[in-house]
Amino acid sequence: MNIEKLARIDLNLLVCLKVLLEELNVTRTAHRLCLTQSAVSKSLAKLRIQFDDPLFSRHAHGLSPTPKALYLRPKLDVLINQLEQLTQPELFDPATSSIRFQIAAVESIYSLILPRFLPELFNQAPKVTLSTHAWSEQTFTQLQRGELDLGMTGKDIDINDAKLTLLPPSDICEQEIYQDIQMCLLRSNHPILKAPWTLEHYLSARHVQVRCDGNDRWLLDYRLADLGKERDIAITVPDFNSAASLCCYTDFIFTGPSHFVHLAAKQLALTVLPLPMPFPPMAYTLFWHKDRENDPALAWLREMIQDKTSPLR
Repeated sequence: MNIEKLARIDLNLLVCLKVLLEELNVTRTAHRLCLTQSAVSKSLAKLRIQFDDPLFSRHAHGLSPTPKALYLRPKLDVLINQLEQLTQPELFDPATSSIRFQIAAVESIYSLILPRFLPELFNQAPKVTLSTHAWSEQTFTQLQRGELDLGMTGKDIDINDAKLTLLPPSDICEQEIYQDIQMCLLRSNHPILKAPWTLEHYLSARHVQVRCDGNDRWLLDYRLADLGKERDIAITVPDFNSAASLCCYTDFIFTGPSHFVHLAAKQLALTVLPLPMPFPPMAYTLFWHKDRENDPALAWLREMIQDKTSPLR
């Protein structure tokens, strides 16, 4: 680490750059930072020297960021968020706090869990903000680095199953909030509906799969492999909504969490069938780094989520 070089970086300039990237306008940036336009322009001149790049070009409606500025933006977001955490008081008052929570969540969380706690969260903490991110194979690493505060996704309940699908690192804490089962989604005039619904018929169809945590295989596929069977995966997609929409105009079958499957069936006029084989439930789970175990703001958020989702159990 080059401490001498870091010592020459003016953090005020980095804050100015972050706001400039958000506003793309010198006047609005000056207003937000309680500075004059001249002061912001001088800061921009210093930033251009610091990064050896113009950072912005001017046009009729404001500023346009250069590729270098776009490259810096996500790194600045992480850095400023970590600096904000350093300055957060040990005591947390939701009524006055303006903390920003960084949360990674699997897509089905948005329809099941968020509606349960968001209204009360913003009722108790009207100035708090949430920034959500897609769950990915990097989420645990981002929790360890402090880039994320909380993660929410589905996890297989049995530890032996979790080793195959989603086993968090030893320094990641977890808390179960809701259990769900897997069900099947298909179009209402699917030809397979004319025959008895059996495992053989289920496996005779082609399937759409959602890639979760960077993994193309779910526990279901491992269980089928134990039986010497496998699904014919026609297409793998990144999210649940895409999988459901594909079922509208193909003969593909999507197997997913029951709450999402029923919601998609209602919205898209699809049909829901049970998974035609014994299969254990999965648990929607909160994850956070052990260093944040006693963080008062994060503890409040976890308790809020747990309390508001408990009626689902």
